[in-house]
Amino acid sequence: MKHDAKKDSSVKNNASESAKPTFDFKIAGVSYKIKTSHDEQTLQQLVEYVDGKVSEAMKATKNSSFQNAAVLASLNIAEEMILLKRRAQAELEKLEQKALKLAQEIENTKANKTLNVSP
Repeated sequence: MKHDAKKDSSVKNNASESAKPTFDFKIAGVSYKIKTSHDEQTLQQLVEYVDGKVSEAMKATKNSSFQNAAVLASLNIAEEMILLKRRAQAELEKLEQKALKLAQEIENTKANKTLNVSP
């Protein structure tokens, strides 16, 4: 079975008057429906990303089931997310340290100006 990611990962909006529209999409040729508050473009990006990861996993797990490929894809996505969260947390900690250092420098500058102005 040849996989056409463009065709399979397309998202169709079945919008109605409800707060959350229903979208039809395919991942690895399997049809799904989802109600979401995300816009169609965001959902399209999500579907294409997951479809790509499942396709990669299916190639890596030759003669394996869709379920096994889906689990492998989920683990790969979770790994990416956790590593990105760690990097973001490390960057946040660096920024917090810089902000603290700058705040201390400002306080020291204020204190020095106060000492220099005193008669």
